[in-house]
Amino acid sequence: MGAGKLQAEHGAICSMPREFLGYFGWPSVARRDDGVLVAVASGLRTEHVCPFGRTVLSMSADQGRTWTAPRVLNDSDLDDRDAGVVCLGGRRLLVTWFSSDTRRYYSSDWIQNIVKALPPEQQAWWTAGMARMTDAAQAAGEGAWLRVSEDGGGSWGPAIRAPLNSPHGPIRRRDGSLLYLGKECGTFEELNTGKIVAMASRDAGQTWGRLGAVPLAPGTAWGSYHEAHVAELPDGRLLGMIRLQSCDGPDGDVTKAGFVQFSVLQTESRDDGRTWSPPRGLGFHGSPPHLLAHSSGTLVLTYGYRQPPFGQRLAFSRDGGRTWEHDWILRDDGPDGDLGYPATVELPDGELLSVYYQKPQTVADKCALLWSRWRLP
Repeated sequence: MGAGKLQAEHGAICSMPREFLGYFGWPSVARRDDGVLVAVASGLRTEHVCPFGRTVLSMSADQGRTWTAPRVLNDSDLDDRDAGVVCLGGRRLLVTWFSSDTRRYYSSDWIQNIVKALPPEQQAWWTAGMARMTDAAQAAGEGAWLRVSEDGGGSWGPAIRAPLNSPHGPIRRRDGSLLYLGKECGTFEELNTGKIVAMASRDAGQTWGRLGAVPLAPGTAWGSYHEAHVAELPDGRLLGMIRLQSCDGPDGDVTKAGFVQFSVLQTESRDDGRTWSPPRGLGFHGSPPHLLAHSSGTLVLTYGYRQPPFGQRLAFSRDGGRTWEHDWILRDDGPDGDLGYPATVELPDGELLSVYYQKPQTVADKCALLWSRWRLP
């Protein structure tokens, strides 16, 4: 069903639309127990795909109205993307990301045209960045990772390989354990073949135990399933959401299976993630998903909307995920479809804050890290 436009206050975490390394994307947000908000993203890069991606972190002590400058907490020889963050209790934080070898794209006309349009100095920077991506760097660094901070983000422990990848990372359950619903992968290629799997950790992500996999919907392939997120509901159920889009190969066209291209599948588990229901399509455009169980009992699904009018949208369920009021508009002023990945956190007074990325004004801008404060309709 259609909805309306929410009243919201908008602002920027970091916007550098004319800087060479001014591109930010794929953010997540969490709230420490002391109220400080923590936003992470892939930032200080130059394009949607480039050799410069770093994991960056900003903080807000005033409920998201102002933010610290982005600080680099991870910069590997590869393209570090898709940052997630979760509070482990108190000031402890866990951040996740995925490192990708960009060389597979470098010969494409898309990338070559970007590089050729740059001034000579910036072309040299790009060449130097690509030179860091060696076979040895790929073997050592490609895949999913996590790091833990014991002091609120001031310092970070060593990078630990993560068994799954999903942009917003794991969630912390009421019993203090972590639950991760994501793509089973170790390399970029496995992002296409890996299953959507649930795993659990009781030692802050140091070790993980495999729970169960989400079954395939009839007529679909694993290459169409990506970027899952999960929420724990008050009744103990786990509700999972999965990005769905067409892929190459047999059963790759999701529209032939009756699904909407670039949309969300829903699945649930009633046994702590060991088994999952067959996924069902929500039936509307928009992805990837982020889920939040609001204190009021309303489920909040945040997603990017990559067709005109471009922007960030929400869906609400007041019956535990059985039905959804979708296409509530958070904003619809995106210059193009390079946007999305919104994540939402509840503030102490029940207000909500969503962080996401999109170009601030024109198609020529570098994508910025932006925020919106709003209330449930």
